Amino acid sequence: MKRFASLIALPLMLSVAACSGEADKAAEGAPSGEPIAAIPAPAGKNWTETVTKTDKGYYVMGNPDAPIKLVEYASLTCSHCAEFAEQAFATIRDKYVASGRVSYEFRNFVREPLDLTASMLTRCGPNESFFALSEQVLANQADIFTKAQAMGQQRFEAALALPDNQRFVALAEGTGLIDFFAQRGISRDQALQCLTNVETAQALAENTQTATKEDDIQGTPTFYINGRKVEFTGWPALETEIQAMGAR
Repeated sequence: MKRFASLIALPLMLSVAACSGEADKAAEGAPSGEPIAAIPAPAGKNWTETVTKTDKGYYVMGNPDAPIKLVEYASLTCSHCAEFAEQAFATIRDKYVASGRVSYEFRNFVREPLDLTASMLTRCGPNESFFALSEQVLANQADIFTKAQAMGQQRFEAALALPDNQRFVALAEGTGLIDFFAQRGISRDQALQCLTNVETAQALAENTQTATKEDDIQGTPTFYINGRKVEFTGWPALETEIQAMGAR
């Protein structure tokens, strides 16, 4: 797998490289419509706890039939993605997804080995844990980078040279990710099982390659609303777009 191989070849230094999205472009042509009434979840359910997995292996929080579908392409080692999560995740979840008007799909766009390793671990629990685990990685990004740098380039490269079914275990051990996820409900045995699943790594890498070609994803975070690529300038502008579509 060409993309998988290229990700593995990237050095540790890229773990702290700045990511780039489209924050320098202005949003234009936001659609407007009548306010949409809240859509109650089925009895005994909560839209914020409703998480489904798509055929491509992405995760969607909320009403599967929500009239407004927000999609984010994000990297877990992208500083801009961490900033967006800090600013917007709780509001997206508690205000928009909870109303049933908006669904929120998170698509991992993996940039390098640490990102790929963390992305594999966010998939270790049930579907319902994916968003919380991803948000925790983003919220603790600086500490994760510190541990990754402490691993050192020589040890990092030695981990990358291991066979496919050992590589991500070594990276997770060396960067403290196994302990990090253990503190958040993913046991060591669960983590090891996930990290030896090479098919998951290949699927994540292939999805990133496909997103680059088919959706023109050049940086993160990048957003789509109802299939339309949004010129992202920040959370306030994105929220305005969502409200203009009726989530108000």
